[in-house]
Amino acid sequence: MTTEPSKYLTVKALTKYIKRKFDADTHLRDVYVKGELSNVKVHSSGHIYFTLKDDAARITSVMFAMNAKSLKFVPESGMNVLVRGDINVFEVAGQYQLYAATIQPDGIGELFLAFEQLKKKLQQEGLFHSSRKKTIPTFPKKIGVVTSKTGAAIRDILTTLERRYPISEVIVFPSIVQGPQAAPSIVKSIEKANQTSDMDVLIVGRGGGSIEDLWAFNEEVVARAIADSRVPIISAIGHETDTTIADFVSDLRAPTPTAAAEMAVPSKENLMQNILSFQSASLHFITKRITDEKNRYKRAMESPVMATPEKLYRPFIERFVRAEQQLQRETNLHLKSKQRDYLQVQNRFFQLSPQRVIDLHHKSVQSMTNQLNQATLSTFEKNRQQFVSSIRTLEALNPLKIMDRGYSIIYKEGKLVKSVENVKKDDSIFVTLQDGQLEAIVQRVEVKESGD
Repeated sequence: MTTEPSKYLTVKALTKYIKRKFDADTHLRDVYVKGELSNVKVHSSGHIYFTLKDDAARITSVMFAMNAKSLKFVPESGMNVLVRGDINVFEVAGQYQLYAATIQPDGIGELFLAFEQLKKKLQQEGLFHSSRKKTIPTFPKKIGVVTSKTGAAIRDILTTLERRYPISEVIVFPSIVQGPQAAPSIVKSIEKANQTSDMDVLIVGRGGGSIEDLWAFNEEVVARAIADSRVPIISAIGHETDTTIADFVSDLRAPTPTAAAEMAVPSKENLMQNILSFQSASLHFITKRITDEKNRYKRAMESPVMATPEKLYRPFIERFVRAEQQLQRETNLHLKSKQRDYLQVQNRFFQLSPQRVIDLHHKSVQSMTNQLNQATLSTFEKNRQQFVSSIRTLEALNPLKIMDRGYSIIYKEGKLVKSVENVKKDDSIFVTLQDGQLEAIVQRVEVKESGD
């Protein structure tokens, strides 16, 4: 075993050497492999990574986005497929892998598988449910047609509409109905039709063809445009045996474009027949009604009531008169009762009038004042007479009155002198006379003897 370092290869160099071997092998540049898909992963970039396996082996595979865009179906794990591509080395991982250019379902067609996948997906979302279906108007005034302007379908539709219902306005929205640009063109036309005011119904379709020719009507974008349409849509795609996703999503499916035009409008002949039938029925009804009314009028005019109409309302007149008299009596009684109530209220109001209360109190005050004045005068006169009598009595008893007759009163040191024994010689005494007072000095005191 050699140990010289120059003889050892790096992993990168060995991998490049092996890769060149793969590149040089022409058999690996275009290989056809069948197997079962496993570990399918769709990257956000659009690349699809998966493992292709059978009972004995497996190979890592990849399909780049540029090739994956052409797939009509979505690869899923467990699906048996036919893969065409080339084998090469993925240097970073140091493993070989299959670079797929095309993938086809093994056993069933690619378009059939894509059809079934999209049908299942939209059905699960409820886009086929009958509750979403819009009603096709019976007498549309404005009809839109989304189809190719050069195909046979447009001629069939316009001819049928003109024949059956020429009073409607038809607007054609030309669209590509076959090929890679068909789906976006159909979607754009449907959106444009929805932006048109007063559009009553829209026919979307084309003539017959292979499944590849009709494939645009199996595209998801077309199905969602039909589901989102405000205007009711009748699908008319291919022949009666052709069924597309658009037929499931549309509000009404027609087997052919001509049938779609017939479903969109009523028949002129049928309308005329219906009008004539209605006209005949109306004339018959009106004639019968007039005859019946005439008979009723005749019977009514011949009836006893109409012969003597006053008998019809005589009881009502009598009832009216009695009611009027009773009303008059009741009115008078009610008026008298109210007048009595008014007088009572008026009397009560007068009794309780503030002015009357004031007058009553004023009279009471006047009377009390007179009584008081009389009592005062009487008391005054009585007291005056008593006073005069007292004055006279006092005057009669006044000792000073005696002095008018020459008598006098003697005081000593402020005390009345009643006896000569109360004074002595040289005492100072005061002698009160009728017209004044004298001060005197006692010169002599003589006591009167008993018996003198």
